[in-house]
Amino acid sequence: MLDESTMTSFDHVIINANIATFSAHYGFNIYENEDADSIPYGQLHNAAIGIKNGKIAWVGAHDQISTHLPHYQENQVTDVDGKWITPGLIDCHTHIVYGGNRSNEFEARLQGVSYQDIAAQGGGIVATVSATRAASIESLFAQSEKRLVALMKEGVTSIEIKSGYGLDLDTERKMLTVARQLGEKYDIHVSTTYLAAHALPPEYKNRADDYIEQVCEWLPILHAEGLVDAVDGFCENIAFSTEQIRRVFELASSLNLPVKLHSEQLSDIGGSALVAEYKGLSSDHLEHLSEEDIKKMAASNTVAVILPGAFYTLRDTKLPPTEALRKHHVPMAISTDCNPGTSPLTSLLLTMNMGCTLFYLTTEEVLAGVTVHAAQALGLPNKGKIEVGCDADLALWNIARPADLAYQMGLNPIQGIMVQGQWRDTI
Repeated sequence: MLDESTMTSFDHVIINANIATFSAHYGFNIYENEDADSIPYGQLHNAAIGIKNGKIAWVGAHDQISTHLPHYQENQVTDVDGKWITPGLIDCHTHIVYGGNRSNEFEARLQGVSYQDIAAQGGGIVATVSATRAASIESLFAQSEKRLVALMKEGVTSIEIKSGYGLDLDTERKMLTVARQLGEKYDIHVSTTYLAAHALPPEYKNRADDYIEQVCEWLPILHAEGLVDAVDGFCENIAFSTEQIRRVFELASSLNLPVKLHSEQLSDIGGSALVAEYKGLSSDHLEHLSEEDIKKMAASNTVAVILPGAFYTLRDTKLPPTEALRKHHVPMAISTDCNPGTSPLTSLLLTMNMGCTLFYLTTEEVLAGVTVHAAQALGLPNKGKIEVGCDADLALWNIARPADLAYQMGLNPIQGIMVQGQWRDTI
């Protein structure tokens, strides 16, 4: 029990709340549900939260704070009347900064053209590269802003944004700059990821090694400009080999930048083993992931980021190995993968539903996948859960139980978000 001076010194108090904490302190233990102490979602009923200096300073029963409420001004107390609070949602794998769109490719795929064939004909990522290179920084910001706002309207308070549609120094810089500007305008956390090793630009046709050399030259420049939080690559049979990606990862490690990887989406060429070798934050997509590499991910504490939007859009049939990931206790995050070609998805709520219906994840798994595990995938230990010391990034929902967030489709029950201790009632 905290003393009187502490209980009367919070900047803000939230009362009459049901809370899905996703914190081990309150029984969240997704891998050991047979444990009698495991509590789904780490949920607390009839609870309250004390917030100070943008951080969660106290979590407890409503009755513990009720006698201290006369010490607070009316605008310092939010009575949520039994509604649910979760950590602010985290979209941990996005490509929301890009120019143009590729609905023409959507039409082509409906007529039977494969993703690989579209790429070979100059479409795919390269088509977006042309549009992104041509866009002014103002145009690129305006196009991308709409996608960010759509995600925030569904409770997103932190997001990862990748480059990778520039494939030259100036456009990669432009994309990362826009990502930083979006975070500044909307005052939410944006993790920027350098993904120049995304595709081979036309000017480097048949010269992948030469292009990787350029990727490695640009990285220290953009990092010195404060634009890079992590480094990613596309390790696939239509993209770059493990040895080419290794060169990028070696440089990232020398700069103390964490790594992550697009891997095992179309084939298994050992990308997840590579990212585990470098103790990477995450390996993403993973439909063709082997159990041997799952064990390596478990040993390196690398998060598996599952992306049902791309699976859905591409009409894939190869399910990611979720049962083996569970077996080896690899944390699973889930994300929109918002991008113009294979996942033009700006709804994290729908993504959760897809995770359940397409990949047979539980509602607790997908909710953990957009909170605590998504935070881990971005290297953000103070986000994604509700416990003392964590950032006061919260989402308020008008729902009967946490499962509603994954169950409902098309109905957005958001009531407001809090970022760093400040409510955003309207977005």
